[in-house]
Amino acid sequence: MGFGQFLAAPEYDIKIVTHRDIFQNTALESSRGGEEYINRSAIIKLDGNDINKMGLKAKGRAVLKNSSGRVVVTVEQSEYEESHEGIGYMTNSPWSNALVSADTNGTGVPKFKMITATVSDAKDEKVTSFDI
Repeated sequence: MGFGQFLAAPEYDIKIVTHRDIFQNTALESSRGGEEYINRSAIIKLDGNDINKMGLKAKGRAVLKNSSGRVVVTVEQSEYEESHEGIGYMTNSPWSNALVSADTNGTGVPKFKMITATVSDAKDEKVTSFDI
């Protein structure tokens, strides 16, 4: 048993932008809560430089957390050619919604588009499951 297993993974600040995805929507309709839906929904797309800086691996898992919630999702490298360090993209799903604050600042509409959270390596944790 090594000493390193007791150290917490470093956390990095990130802004998460949510979006709709037609393929994820189709998976929701055909297999609500099924493996295809989870594989298209429980992911965060990060800039390749961020993946390297944070010590993550594409197709690995990351912990996303803030004062509203905590989820474990799969990491994918973003296909965008332009750098977008510090910004991650997630589809609208239970995984991204778990990080949305209930505070609407009196507007009645939660802030889905710019979620502030930390990201760290999930090590051996599995993707968070939801009853959908």
